[in-house]
Amino acid sequence: MSKKRKNKTEKPQQKSSNVKRIKDQVRGVFAHHIGERFSYRQLIKELGLRDKKSKESLKDILFGMESKGQLAKAPDGRFISAYEPETIEGRVDHVNARFAYIISDQSEDDIWVKTDDLKFAIDKDIVKVQITKPGNDGFRPEGKVVELVSRAKEEFVGRIELSPKFAFVVPDSRNIHFDVFVYPEKIMKAKHNDKVMVKITRWHDAKNRSPMGEVTAVLGAAGENEAEIHSIMAEFGLPFKFPESIEDAAAKIPTEISAEDLKDRRDFRNITTFTVDPEDAKDFDDALSIEKLDNGDYEIGIHIADVSHYVTPKSALEKEAVQRATSVYLVDRTIPMLPEKLSNGLCSLRPNEDKLTFSASFVMDTEGKVKKKWFGRTIIHSNRRFTYEDAQIGIETGEGDYATELQLLNSIAHKLRDKRFKNGAVNFETTEVKFQLDEKGKPLAVVPKVRKDAHKMIEEFMLLANREVATYIYKWGKGENGKYTFVYRTHDNPDPEKLENFSKFAAKFGHKMNVSGDISQSLNKLMDEITGKPEQNVLEQLAIRSMAKAKYTTEPKGHFGLAFDHYTHFTSPIRRYPDVMVHRLLWHYLQGGKSVEVEPEEKKCVHSSEREKNAADAERASIKYKQVEFMQSMLGEDFEGIVSGVTEWGIFVEIVETKCEGMVRLADLDDDFYEFDEKNYRIIGKRNKRIITLGDKLMVKVVKTDIDRRTIDLDLVQED
Repeated sequence: MSKKRKNKTEKPQQKSSNVKRIKDQVRGVFAHHIGERFSYRQLIKELGLRDKKSKESLKDILFGMESKGQLAKAPDGRFISAYEPETIEGRVDHVNARFAYIISDQSEDDIWVKTDDLKFAIDKDIVKVQITKPGNDGFRPEGKVVELVSRAKEEFVGRIELSPKFAFVVPDSRNIHFDVFVYPEKIMKAKHNDKVMVKITRWHDAKNRSPMGEVTAVLGAAGENEAEIHSIMAEFGLPFKFPESIEDAAAKIPTEISAEDLKDRRDFRNITTFTVDPEDAKDFDDALSIEKLDNGDYEIGIHIADVSHYVTPKSALEKEAVQRATSVYLVDRTIPMLPEKLSNGLCSLRPNEDKLTFSASFVMDTEGKVKKKWFGRTIIHSNRRFTYEDAQIGIETGEGDYATELQLLNSIAHKLRDKRFKNGAVNFETTEVKFQLDEKGKPLAVVPKVRKDAHKMIEEFMLLANREVATYIYKWGKGENGKYTFVYRTHDNPDPEKLENFSKFAAKFGHKMNVSGDISQSLNKLMDEITGKPEQNVLEQLAIRSMAKAKYTTEPKGHFGLAFDHYTHFTSPIRRYPDVMVHRLLWHYLQGGKSVEVEPEEKKCVHSSEREKNAADAERASIKYKQVEFMQSMLGEDFEGIVSGVTEWGIFVEIVETKCEGMVRLADLDDDFYEFDEKNYRIIGKRNKRIITLGDKLMVKVVKTDIDRRTIDLDLVQED
């Protein structure tokens, strides 16, 4: 009897639950088919309703939604959504063949869109997307693309596959999930498996998912160094050479320094001056000078190539520099911002030559206290060109050219560095690697870059100049908006949620972080703890990812990582356009000029930040290519690795010995079915409950390398 009574009380709840479920399904149908009409019978079929009660409930739901204004009756009696759907604009991040995310400033969460609902948009396209399902309970909102606003690109790099009657180009990018169909007469002289550039001539249509295209350039045989590097350059839109008109413009610049050039310049030619750069450097854009004063203090000059003297506003060289915005450093070559005559010649502060410079000069004591500062145009004569290794010997032994000066500058640099960290700077000493290449560009070894005192000494004086220039302009002049318009390099405070996630990850290695206290101090303590340990590289990279991105802007905000209230880029105008902007603006204000208009400067700041990111992506791609090429010779070998990333389709593992990263695909884990736990950065075996999470140490085997996609496939080595 009690059971019967219990069942009777449950029936209304069951009915209510069933009605709610059907109502949610109805909302989903209309949300996903905006503007479409459905009859009662069509909805029964769409929802798969079979029993009589569910069909009756549907009828009540439809009439109820109509009475509330949620649905409307079309003239033909069918139902249509009465709501104007929410539409936002965003950028496509096509993460895999099945779905993409739409990233938008108008939405806190990325919007999940299945590939069939992308309207043939591809990675980085700008689209308008309708929200079909709001996000809740940790799930992202869902949507579908209703309009393609703009294509990100119409030319792609890939490997061509030839058949007798047609060809396909398989794009290199892992975010492009289609092949491009090409007729034989449109392949130029490409051979099977060549790397090519292909331009889309007709995009997808409803019948054919492969767009049509034509080959515009043949880059060479896939796998060869020149072809692969050219592919990366083409993929990221990097120029292969300077236009002839730009080379001609550079060639016409006089090489001699005239009396007019010396006007308004301070002469440092009789002061001890030298450069310190990498051994293979050709463009020396900064130099240090040092002179002892009668009172025991020192005047230290940071002298920077005066690029703005040669690259004038509205000139052809200026337009080219603006467009490039930065030099790009790939593993085997540099793609310069300026033609060689400027970058390696006129503007390079070569030894034993008079050079025009823009300088920041500081009177300092041996404790690094700045007592006086001066900024302006100068002329210098470098007495010596040091490599970092040469300078390091002088610092360590006290022997050789200008060893006394080097040791004094190094001592002051240590004081500046200590003060910076005391004020809250974060010590991101990331482990970078370089490749030893043979004459054909093949990697022979992966070698970590070692930063010693000579590197840090130069860095501290460059930071000093950058900070003091920014602070000087910020505090000095009054423009129409209260301050002079200027170019700042800013770095926001880290996102609390990302920092919390990072601290949880660090805890897996036994490292504690106090994210609620002094973040900088806690990060520095962690960086000290992990130095020399296997997890160092992974934790450093994740710490950087948890930070905000530095950018150029006219907004005078601070720099979290350096703990500076104001900071700019003044010291590398040969390779960074914002530094040229800074030189121009600083000279304009020193000459008594009024504050310039903000908008044009901000526009160039945004462009420079975008080009900087593109250059960094290209540099990473070239490094990844060499890593994959290097690991080709190690197929079948076992390595110790650390889990550096977890996704729904696999786990990324960084090999400790080579610092190369590969993936273990979930589909290849045959001991169990593993589910992705996104919130906790881990995968969990459904039966065995095995957990693999960020930071775990694993033994892996190299099973496959793919140069085209720049990927390394790994298998887990089962351990006893």
